[in-house]
Amino acid sequence: MRQAVVVGTVTNINDVLDGHVSLEVECVDRMLLNAYVPNLQVGGQVVMFLTRHLGFEVPSPALFTRIGNRFRREVKTFADTNGIPILGLKKAPDRSRWDDRKIDHVRPYVEAAEAEGRFGVVAIVAAQEYQWVFGGRDRAKSDKACSWDFTKSSRRVGVYYFYILDPDFGIGFIKICTYFPYPSKVWVNGHEWAKRQATRAGIAWAPLANGFASCDDPDGLQVICDRFGPDDVQRFFDTWITHVPTPFTIEDHAAGYWWELSMRQVEVSRTLVLDDPRRARRFFEALVADNIGIGRPEEVHAVFGRNKRGRTTSQRFRTRVFGPGTEVKMDFAYKRSRVKQYLKEGRAFRIETVINKPSDIGCLARLEHLPELIARCRGVNARLLELERATQGCAIGDDVFDRLHQPLTEGQRTGAFRFGDQRAMALCGALCVMVNTVTGFTNKSLRGLVAGLLGSDYNANQMSYDLRRLRLHGLIQRVEGTNTYHLTTEGTRVVVFYTKTRDRLLGPLLNAGHQPPAPIELRRALKQIDRSLTGYIHAARLDTAA
Repeated sequence: MRQAVVVGTVTNINDVLDGHVSLEVECVDRMLLNAYVPNLQVGGQVVMFLTRHLGFEVPSPALFTRIGNRFRREVKTFADTNGIPILGLKKAPDRSRWDDRKIDHVRPYVEAAEAEGRFGVVAIVAAQEYQWVFGGRDRAKSDKACSWDFTKSSRRVGVYYFYILDPDFGIGFIKICTYFPYPSKVWVNGHEWAKRQATRAGIAWAPLANGFASCDDPDGLQVICDRFGPDDVQRFFDTWITHVPTPFTIEDHAAGYWWELSMRQVEVSRTLVLDDPRRARRFFEALVADNIGIGRPEEVHAVFGRNKRGRTTSQRFRTRVFGPGTEVKMDFAYKRSRVKQYLKEGRAFRIETVINKPSDIGCLARLEHLPELIARCRGVNARLLELERATQGCAIGDDVFDRLHQPLTEGQRTGAFRFGDQRAMALCGALCVMVNTVTGFTNKSLRGLVAGLLGSDYNANQMSYDLRRLRLHGLIQRVEGTNTYHLTTEGTRVVVFYTKTRDRLLGPLLNAGHQPPAPIELRRALKQIDRSLTGYIHAARLDTAA
């Protein structure tokens, strides 16, 4: 009897995303901002502050200690007056780090304040951390003279975390250093802000860890998430910085010595909640299996799409697929930033772009540039999802395949783009690396990748010819007024189809399909085909000459 071959059902992420997503939300997630005083960043500005503003004849570093001690006393008085606990952190046994998570200390006080409907500072965490602060060096050559040189260095100093329950953001904190120039940080959560705005707008929703599990008005919720911007973050800071003690006085503030905000870390997420947890798990397992190669260094560069014209980078690129317990997470890193993909509570797929330095994706760090950074991060998330969908839905029709295999003779003439041609396949491989580029690719940035895949010299003129060939076949398009290109939707499907067919279908079948580890059914079928072809060759008298 002939034995039937049973092929298991293969999960296709396009089928899941097209029919089983119950809620899709794009939202800013956690934000960490630097608060710095612009006119206290260099030694000369320190001297001006201590002499012209504070009125001291000698700009001595001893004045830093005086201001810091006053600030510490005011923090203690503020805590005692308002019944706010000052919490310490326990040192780890190796003394190199703090053993406790600050939020674990603070959570009971946050929950108590929420139960009472009370807003404001709920707890203060005192810690010691490394900060960039000014130190003084006496450069006088005589004991009778005094001349100080102020430079920044990283030193372990005291800091205070003021944990605040805000009616718009929920829990957040303002951290203030106790040493000059008093660098500070602000932390807020965009998802928590969106939850409170949705409640005020009368939109019913259910929570999903740090996000939304369901919502009765998804469009309205997305409008709220899109509304989040710099003014909301600035309002949080401006409101609470005047409610807590600070090293700067009212007179300092009036003279222009006050903090401004810049982006230190911004997370922008795209969350797709699936209608069945089992389907979510199968979906993510299929995603990991099919896109494990996306973590190659060049492809991680493509995710962030930094425009490399005129400069190169020596930073390492990293990819991790790991599983704490049974949870799987894919993590792609570029320079100081990264993209995370994981399942939330086993039922929602989240793509999260984490920018640890805005310049990694070509943005300025001032808070006013937050909308631009959000747009670029959403572009990263969209391009990554587009690539992953293309890898499982990249089949092209006969008409497209035939058209690419014919040279264009009408209008501008150009050569065919044939499957199997060495240069065409190298171009496809390079474009798969660049397929989800946010800012596009250029002759220079693509040429090195093609040369590497060809394993031979490949000059700028050859690259120019191939870019023209790709453009006339409709696979790429030029960004108007620049020398930058983007793949078209059809181009994405074509380059993924060519590359995937060669690497994952024909390669395994032709190179090793007749021997282990190929399945026994495949090896038997190939042997039968070989016997049949041999019989036809004998019958046609086409055997090799003796």
